[in-house]
Amino acid sequence: MSFLKIENITKTFGFYKAVDNISFEVPKGIVFGLLGPNGAGKTTTIRMINNIILPDNGKITLNDKIIDYEAQNYIGYLPEERGLYKKLKVIDQLIYFASLKAVPSKIAEERAFFWLEKLGAKGWENKKIQELSKGMQQKIQFISTILHNPDLLIFDEPFS
Repeated sequence: MSFLKIENITKTFGFYKAVDNISFEVPKGIVFGLLGPNGAGKTTTIRMINNIILPDNGKITLNDKIIDYEAQNYIGYLPEERGLYKKLKVIDQLIYFASLKAVPSKIAEERAFFWLEKLGAKGWENKKIQELSKGMQQKIQFISTILHNPDLLIFDEPFS
């Protein structure tokens, strides 16, 4: 049984076909890499899985349920372009992002402190993002991706 199933999805922007009738399945518990050259449609496919953009054709299911707004609560997405608020404190940012995934603030705060300690960022919770090094910012972005204990993790260009 497939955990994530992509069936014949297509996405066109104007005259450019970014994704052309692709299909694949990912079983639960598997590490899956979506590889290809620049312009192959990897990020577009990831954005469709995350329901950020909709496919023109085809179907995407997670646990046999069509991807919709609620499905985003089960997905942890680390985009290529990092999205942190530079003037916000680390702890406030982590609690805010968790709240977007339906995590109560008290639980989010507990999980945030756990992950900050685990990743060597304990003591940084009251720092503003703009005060952190790029590497530390990446750690905070990673924590925000996993804080809600998602069933599916998606990393777009995680090594860039």
